[in-house]
This record gives sequence, structure tokens and C-alpha cells, in this order.
Amino acid sequence: MPESAEVVIIGGGIVGCAAAYYLAKRGVPATVCEKGAVAGEQSSRNWGFVRQQGRDPAEIPVMMECNRIWRGLEAEIEADVEWIQGGNLVLGDDEARMAEFEGWVEVARQHQLDSRILTRKEIEDLIPGIRTSAVGGLYTPSDGQAEPHKAGPAIRRAAERMGATFHEDRAVLAVETEQGAVSGVVTESGEIATGTVICAAGAWSGRLARTMGLFLPQIWIRGTVARTTPAKAMTPAGVWAGLAFRQRRDGSFNIASGTGADHDITLESLRNFRPFLPNYRKNRGFLTPRLGKPFIEHLPGRLSRAAQGREYTRMRTLDPPPNPTRVTNALETLRQTFPRMGAVSVVRSWAGYIDFTPDMLPIIDRLETPAGFILATGFSGHGFGMGPIAGRLAAELALDGGASLDTDAFRFARFSDGTRLEPRNVI
Repeated sequence: MPESAEVVIIGGGIVGCAAAYYLAKRGVPATVCEKGAVAGEQSSRNWGFVRQQGRDPAEIPVMMECNRIWRGLEAEIEADVEWIQGGNLVLGDDEARMAEFEGWVEVARQHQLDSRILTRKEIEDLIPGIRTSAVGGLYTPSDGQAEPHKAGPAIRRAAERMGATFHEDRAVLAVETEQGAVSGVVTESGEIATGTVICAAGAWSGRLARTMGLFLPQIWIRGTVARTTPAKAMTPAGVWAGLAFRQRRDGSFNIASGTGADHDITLESLRNFRPFLPNYRKNRGFLTPRLGKPFIEHLPGRLSRAAQGREYTRMRTLDPPPNPTRVTNALETLRQTFPRMGAVSVVRSWAGYIDFTPDMLPIIDRLETPAGFILATGFSGHGFGMGPIAGRLAAELALDGGASLDTDAFRFARFSDGTRLEPRNVI
């Protein structure tokens, strides 16, 4: 490990990789510390959607810029990330849901985003062979998809070619401060002196922040995903309804439940109950609370900083079990959605922990105390699609003290300044 670095990035997911890449482009070779494998957790376990539509209004300009980055990313980093600009479609089951879409489209029009409402007939024309009972849908042709297990590592390699260094199996145990400013990080292999730290630690960010006396409300949601055998080409669009799916270049489908996910209760759940109450009320039909092994596994991490450090090294890569019922239901729904697609079966399934904030907005901010500490986390299931722009904004905050886009809605202070923490997205 180096004795010093201009910038240390905690976390080697897609946001951390992108931050390292954009710093390196400006001549700053960051040091990235990852407790496990680069892009080993949610960055490689998500759906692969890159969507602008349905987001909180504050995210729309940021995600539109990110869409532009994705469109040129393969050429820029000289790597295949399976980018497909096939659009994103969300189906509405009733008039109340369609009214939500109509309201959101009005916001999209203010940003000149190409989102529009589709009738059921237009959906059937867009995706021949689909069987749906949907009333209509929300469709954004300029949205796309990419392959999660390729994107993060590809951005990492591009950053390394320009001088960034990545250290896997190197957990950061603490951030050190002197006189109200960052002075270094303590890793399991020694200390690194630095005046700037970017925390892109995903699901672990709240725990790390707590060791610094910062309250970052965050809970983990377990999402289950499966992959099928290849089928004939059905649609290049990412689709979200009772089933979420996208068809990859080889014809296989990534499928997931579009109506539910699991919340494995830990002490963090109880600690964050109050700020998450409005979110839970809105999404109580979506989340299934489960009390079991994770509650016991995470108890030692609350005892001391040393115990929390052991938690990082004991859980190098979060690899929760997929929910088999959700896999079975997703496959059956896929077969019902495309009755003429032919025989398909599941070849593998997996799960990952999504880090949620109460308002489902990320934190992209440079803190005043401690000075030099930057947060780029809390993406609430949107981190893969937003990864490149989030990394660029974090790099700008590190080098310029400010960002090129409006990030006020993503400020850390909203958790303590009386801001109403309520989700405003429609997806």
C-alpha cells in the first residue's frame, strides 16, 4: 500500500471506478481501496437498466448527461460493455398508475426528454408477441441497458491505464481527521496519508460514516435476479411491470420480480426506522421484511470500531442467497408474457444488497466537516445506470470543490436540515 495519495477512494464499485477514471483523466492517479473484489457486490448484480425515465425530478438532468456518457463509453474506454440503446418501458395496470405516468411525462417535457405515454395497442406494436393486460405504459426510447459484470471492470482498466491504482482485499477500517479535516485512512494493511477521501462504499457507507460521527440513514434491500437460456429476439427494451426483464445480446434474459424485494432486518433497520417511515408507507406492498441469519451476523459490528473492521474483512463480498420463489415466479411470468418464445429455463440466479436512502436519492456531496470528505453513495437501486456521471461529479468535487451539475438535492445535510424525506420517483 502507498504511504500517501492525493485522493483515496473507498469502494471499487462502478461509482468508485468511474471516480478513479475521471480523476486520472485530469492527471490525478487516485488510490482505490476495495474490501473484496472490484465490482463484486451490487455493481455486478443489478438489472443492467440505464434509464432516465421515472426518476425523481432532481435526477433527470444528471441522468440525461449520464445517458450521453453511456452512448460513447465503449469507444472512450475501448471496451465492450454490451451497451444497447433499446429504450425502457414501464407498464401500467390501471388508470391510477397511468395518471402517475402522465404527471411524470409533464416533468420530462420540461427537460426535452423523449418520454411518452403508450397505449396497450402501441405496446403490442412495439414488442410483437407480448401478452399483457396493461392499460398502457411509459416509454423512453433513448434509454438503454448494459452488462453489469463488464462495465465496472472495464472502467477500472481504463483508469489503470492512466495511472490509478486498485487494491482488492484491502478494507478501509477508518478515516482519520486532524483539526476538522481528513488526514488519512486506516486500512487493514496500514495507513495512507491523504487530504481527500471519496466514499463510494455502497451498502457499507452508513457504517463507515457512523465511525466518523456522521448519521447517514441507509438500509439494505435484497434483490433477486436470474438469467435464462437464450431465446429468439423479442425486444431490445428494458421492461418493468410485474416482471422486470431485459434481453441480452446472446438472447438470454435477465429477469427479476418487478413487484417485490426482500428486506433482511438488522440493527440498522431499527436504527433507521424513523427516517424511512414515509418510504415504507409508500412501498409497503413492495418490501417483504425478513428476520433471520443477517440479524445475527451483523450484531458484532455494533460493538466497537475494531469489531466493525472485522465485519468488513469477514464479509469480503456480500453474496446473499437469491429468493427461489421470486425466481420461479419470474420465469413463469416471462413464459406467460411471451407465450411463443419457445422453451427457456433458468441457468443461474443470484442476489445483491441495494443501499436505499429514505427519499431514494443519492448523496453526492463534499462535506464541510470533515473537510476533504466526499460522499458518492446511497443510489437506491439506480447506481449502475448513474455510475459514470456519479463518478465524474465526485471527481469534480474532489478537484474543484464543486460540481458541473446541480447536486443540491443530493446534499448530505438534507438528513438533518428538516428537508422532507419522501420519494418523488414513479418507478
